[in-house]
Amino acid sequence: MEEVKVFPLACAVQKYAWGKVGLNSEVAKLVLGGDPLAVIEDDQPYAELWMGAHPKGDALIKDNRISQRTLGQWIADYPGCLGSKVKDTFQGQLPFLFKVLSVNNALSIQAHPNRDLAARLHAQFPEHYPDSNHKPEMAIALTPFEGLCGFRPVEEIIGFLKSVPEFHALVGNAAAEELQSSMGDAGRQSLALKKCFTRMMNCEKKVFVDQLNMLVKRVSEEGAAGKDTSSSNGELLLRLHSQFPGDIGCFSIYFLNRVMLQPGEAMFLGANEPHAYLFGDCIECMACSDNTVRAGLTPKFIDVSTLCEMLNYSPAPASSKIFPSVQDPSDPCVFLYDPPVPDFTVMRIEVPGSVKQYTVAPVDCAGILLVVQGEATATTAGSLSDMALRRGSVLFISANESVALHITSPSGMTLFRACCLL
Repeated sequence: MEEVKVFPLACAVQKYAWGKVGLNSEVAKLVLGGDPLAVIEDDQPYAELWMGAHPKGDALIKDNRISQRTLGQWIADYPGCLGSKVKDTFQGQLPFLFKVLSVNNALSIQAHPNRDLAARLHAQFPEHYPDSNHKPEMAIALTPFEGLCGFRPVEEIIGFLKSVPEFHALVGNAAAEELQSSMGDAGRQSLALKKCFTRMMNCEKKVFVDQLNMLVKRVSEEGAAGKDTSSSNGELLLRLHSQFPGDIGCFSIYFLNRVMLQPGEAMFLGANEPHAYLFGDCIECMACSDNTVRAGLTPKFIDVSTLCEMLNYSPAPASSKIFPSVQDPSDPCVFLYDPPVPDFTVMRIEVPGSVKQYTVAPVDCAGILLVVQGEATATTAGSLSDMALRRGSVLFISANESVALHITSPSGMTLFRACCLL
């Protein structure tokens, strides 16, 4: 039998508690779009759709010509489908995990280790750090998307130290003064910032809970009296405190940038970049790893000392955290998100309604294609029959294969494709 090159996938859904519930979730809508017989429960969170071969959520193959049940099994049996460069560089493994996230409650204050630290943590604490790979990741907004990312400019942090006395109390006078006097000296600034953040994160529980309760009470009263609470980041503080009462992570909003992405905008989270997703739906792509160092806004294992030691303490404005897409010079429908890591690249493919025939071009690596909007009939070389694609359809495309789309929806199509362009 000839090896099948392109086939549809049924992908794993993760029902983490922070996910959007029922059909409020973009994940649930895509699952239902891809399989109209799927049962979506109104009271269940649909947090993540995993499109890939990760052992915790290996995609099922929906093609009766293929005897292998999962994508992971298929790649193990036919590693050539990855393309020779990817196969050799990543030891016959698909190097990325492609996801859709629907975030209702904040995800933990976290960072991902680089390769060296990941290997060390995995060797020391395998129960908390399950593999030795790094985990750079990128989020591309599907709906307006809110997150925390990277340390704010120092003048903003100093502003909060002045206007939020409860925050100042946790950092302490000495560290706050050191930060103030480091202005203009990048090296000293990073050290002073590390000292301030570490002081706060290591604060005694009783002390920070008392300060947090005082701050929440003050901001609530000011808000009720119609006062502007933006100098205390009041609206976000109260929202996070309602989700994680008594959590030190509530104070992180005074250190970290609040980044608001519009649909199509992205942020890239390299090694050691502190971040937290707060609300919205996004496409996410990451190296195939599950390593996360957490320090707040979570009931999971917290490793404050590792996090404080590893972080990148380079302050920068929120606007600098928005990662640009670049239009492909050879195809005006394709917008590339190409981060500075070898593991993955994401393409956003926007086919206008005026175009009825479109070819997803071949690349020299395997890819996963997700339909976010629109409908088409897909034809591939050597396929016995056409495939119907609609919102929520997911295809695996082997290296050097093209897919011809006959588009039937009047408003065109939006697709996302993850691949590894070495």
